[in-house]
Amino acid sequence: MSLIPVTVAQLSIAQISPTDVSFVLLLRGVDDERTLPIFIAATEAQSISIKLHDKAFPRPLTHDLMKDVMDRNACELERVEVCDLVNNTFHAKLVLSAAGDVEELDSRPSDAIALALRCAAPIFVDEDVMDRAGVIVEDHEGGEEEVAQRVHEEQLSPLERLKQGLEASIEEERYEDAAKLRDEIRTLEENQQAN
Repeated sequence: MSLIPVTVAQLSIAQISPTDVSFVLLLRGVDDERTLPIFIAATEAQSISIKLHDKAFPRPLTHDLMKDVMDRNACELERVEVCDLVNNTFHAKLVLSAAGDVEELDSRPSDAIALALRCAAPIFVDEDVMDRAGVIVEDHEGGEEEVAQRVHEEQLSPLERLKQGLEASIEEERYEDAAKLRDEIRTLEENQQAN
């Protein structure tokens, strides 16, 4: 297994539709031109953002507490690995060392990265994962946001794509297009219920 070192390039909000907001974390290869986009939950996005912007809180947050527990028990985070992609879900692991022993723990990538930032631990992506899900980000303004939008659209089912098209048609007052999309949605939903 070959590992690609990455850095946290950006954490951004991806406005998918007027009612759907997601957070995307971009991991850029250090010596690789590709970037790995990972959609994450709001809580983990907040934790990562807090560390990226060096915000301090009077009491420790969850990932800060975890680092404190590790420090008090002489446990070091050697590295984080985004190691697998199963059914559009990324998997990661923490590689920890304590008293000469090395342990690997399963983790969500968002939690692993939030902890890695606090521990100044390196982050890696398995080459196979980067081959399957990595993208090249154009070096122009808005490049990262375009990646987030493109990746989200690729993950949508045909029904979700039609529903987004319907929302956009209504918002843009293209009612004939909206009526056609509504009919396609009904047909697709009826076919799904029949199966």
